[in-house]
Amino acid sequence: MFKRRAGDAGERKAEQFLKRNGLKFVARNWHCRHGEIDLVMFDGEYLVFVEVRLRTPRGFANSAESVDCHKQRKLAQAAAMFLVKNAAWQDRPCRFDVVGIEGDTGEMAWIRHAFEV
Repeated sequence: MFKRRAGDAGERKAEQFLKRNGLKFVARNWHCRHGEIDLVMFDGEYLVFVEVRLRTPRGFANSAESVDCHKQRKLAQAAAMFLVKNAAWQDRPCRFDVVGIEGDTGEMAWIRHAFEV
């Protein structure tokens, strides 16, 4: 329960941070059989799929490094389903960003174009 509350708070913090940096909100916690997309935002011409990672101080990797190839594949599959279900966005270029929040400091790192599919 604590982990979910901390994750929700981190996602809200990341969303506000991205809005302050000019992105527009599209969707939050979008679910499909492939997984969940934390945030879907719009940045200029790009539809942006955002993975928010909150890491505890005991973690072995920082929050951004924790988005490994397996997680990238799941995010790409979920993004493809989002585009199938939301035809209005299908002609937009897409990108994958990561917002990492370090649990001990609250410091945020925004990585645009964090990976390609």
